Amino acid sequence: MDERQLRILRELGELGSVTAVAEALLVTPSAISQQLRLLQRAIPVPLTERQGRRLVLTDAGQVLAGAAIEVETALERARHTVAEFVDRPDGEVSVAAFHSAGSAFFPLLLRGLAAPGGPRLSLADEDVPQDDFPPLTREYDLVLAHRLEHAPEWPGTVTASTLLREPLDVAMPADHPLAAKRRLTPRDVADQPWITVHDGFPLMATIDAIATAAGRRLHLAHRINEFAVVAEAVAAGGGLALMQGVMRQQVRTVKRSTHGVM
Repeated sequence: MDERQLRILRELGELGSVTAVAEALLVTPSAISQQLRLLQRAIPVPLTERQGRRLVLTDAGQVLAGAAIEVETALERARHTVAEFVDRPDGEVSVAAFHSAGSAFFPLLLRGLAAPGGPRLSLADEDVPQDDFPPLTREYDLVLAHRLEHAPEWPGTVTASTLLREPLDVAMPADHPLAAKRRLTPRDVADQPWITVHDGFPLMATIDAIATAAGRRLHLAHRINEFAVVAEAVAAGGGLALMQGVMRQQVRTVKRSTHGVM
């Protein structure tokens, strides 16, 4: 049963005929009859009965029609509450983001919405595999997630908007033999140790693609999800790593602090 079917049942009890209900709701009588039949399928006892040429409510129908009034009242109250929330500029907005997106966007949000009367922010870091981002929308108003272009699309249960597209860079020490090359091929990096994310995270798909193109398995020396830590590990000679665009400023900071090792 749904709200519209319950309203039709209530209207039938008040107006006394299918034709009158159809006129009140600006639909055809056949549409009203169809909705009543759909409602009846969900209820194990008869809701209507014939009295001559009229269709009237049974006792069970009258009870359900009374409950329909309570349902409509509750729904209207809920709509009013939502409308009030939307009209309130100082309401709370919860935002979740994976680590590197949080480092890029959280300070901008905090500074940009710091004025009195603006929405209150509730920020949280959620570093999860791609498949686990959609369920987070049950807990947060907004979720900043990552997805590679060749990865599966987001499910139809969420609405997704692209904020930006990030290039991927290969990070290595400045004195690495490959550092002088402007572009690298999969074969160039296939015999190098790699610092990668854990399984299930988007960058692993790119690592797998590099291995496939090179025709050999890569040596995954370290598994680190936090890019700031990855940058430090690369600077210390732990291996090559893929870096996302939002981490470039942080990598440059590490580069300065380690006297240009990155």
